Amino acid sequence: MGDFDKALEEKVKNTEGIIKNFLPKEEGYQKKVLEAMNYSMLAGGKRLRPLIMSESYQMMGGEEMSLVEPFMAAIEMIHTYSLVHDDLPAMDNDDYRRGRETTHKVYGPGMATLAGDGLLNYAFETAMKAFDVAGTDSDKTGRVIRALRILADKAGIYGMVGGQCADIEAEGKKSSTEDEIIYIHEHKTAAMIESSLMIGAVLAGADKNTVDKLEKVGSHVGVAFQIQDDVLDIVGDQEKLGKPIGSDEKNEKTTYVSIHGVDKSREEVKRRSEEAVDLVKEVSDNCDFMVELIEWLISRDR
Repeated sequence: MGDFDKALEEKVKNTEGIIKNFLPKEEGYQKKVLEAMNYSMLAGGKRLRPLIMSESYQMMGGEEMSLVEPFMAAIEMIHTYSLVHDDLPAMDNDDYRRGRETTHKVYGPGMATLAGDGLLNYAFETAMKAFDVAGTDSDKTGRVIRALRILADKAGIYGMVGGQCADIEAEGKKSSTEDEIIYIHEHKTAAMIESSLMIGAVLAGADKNTVDKLEKVGSHVGVAFQIQDDVLDIVGDQEKLGKPIGSDEKNEKTTYVSIHGVDKSREEVKRRSEEAVDLVKEVSDNCDFMVELIEWLISRDR
């Protein structure tokens, strides 16, 4: 295992611990939905978004980790709710996620829907705990407010939800254009990666120009990540991925890969990743791990 792999493993482990600290206790008359929420949250995964947020915060000079940690947990809750709803019979109807049964297979579609709803709302309850850390410091309070606005915008109808809408409409539409596919990738996937980078920078006190550049980094990384995901849906190993391959073909979805083929798709992943790396190097000299993380994302096989 190389130095980056060891560092990544340790950072993911640390991120996992932070997320667990913010999960709700399974008690009361609503215990079942809390169980379903925690089942969904503890299914594993790369913890990519909170990890990127933490790295962005530290890369831009943030030192008080207690200020960013509520947002790290919140963005993973939002990401997880989207997966829970994505797997529902009314959506992609997937039985497995991250190598185990999806939430609706264990708890039923109704409770899984409520679990997703609960995670979305609880994400904002959690993020607002950053106000307790900011206290009476007006500068920190202002940063938290700006971060909340980014989180809401990127998760909502002009962000991830809008991308999901376009994705549903693309199913069975064999004539989807490249512009439509990129729109889906930029909103369904990239929006929350943009959010992670931007929130980390905002909470660290970065200026608007820097935050704007990191938003572009997130766009490139998100689109490249999703194109790579579509490549793996064709050539990946189901055992490594922890989910069925070939779902795009099953759902009659036009993808970047179905238009351009695997080789050109891989070239586009490489191009976008290189542009993202160049932008990261523009905004910080303390970016070695972030650069390695972006490069790792393009060569992943799971």
